[in-house]
Amino acid sequence: MRTEIKLAGTPQSGETRRRNFNVMEIGNKIKQLRLQCDLTQEELANRCELTKGYISQLENELTSPSIATLMDILSALGTNLKDFFSEEPEEKIVFKEQEFIEKETTQYTLNWLVPNSQKNEMEPVLVDLMPKKNTEPDVPHEGEEFGYVLSGSVVIHLGKKKYKANKGESFYYQANKEHYIENNTDRVARFIWVATPPTF
Repeated sequence: MRTEIKLAGTPQSGETRRRNFNVMEIGNKIKQLRLQCDLTQEELANRCELTKGYISQLENELTSPSIATLMDILSALGTNLKDFFSEEPEEKIVFKEQEFIEKETTQYTLNWLVPNSQKNEMEPVLVDLMPKKNTEPDVPHEGEEFGYVLSGSVVIHLGKKKYKANKGESFYYQANKEHYIENNTDRVARFIWVATPPTF
């Protein structure tokens, strides 16, 4: 159902300017907001002095709200007309396994857990480090790195020092020295590795 909502503007030169919103699935957006607020249709209706039946019709695109009614509903849902009709794309929060980006070498398999994370503040990767192998040594740089060992054990080389981390343990360090991670065991080591800013 395609619904047109017109908002009266300020008269200019004897004419009234009107903003037109051609909105698809207004009811569905209201329903999603209601569920996010953990409200039943009856609870939302009570907050807006409406009936449960009206909210049901609205969510099923069987009726269109007036501007005043829509403003009341959105206020009860913690938002407003501007945000409700915003065309900004919704931020992606959850990433599925099929969206991961994989890089495989003879030394390790690297999975970027958040696609295009190079543009973010953090860059999380899942690493399978082969037996008796290590990651490429990384030169000193600004930032910090964190890891959590999911299986096996690894050795973190940080400058002239080295530290062992076993399954269930984490590691965290400033990346201002040459650093790399080694697997000196006979089995694959798996760990999550997070860098900020992105460096992988």
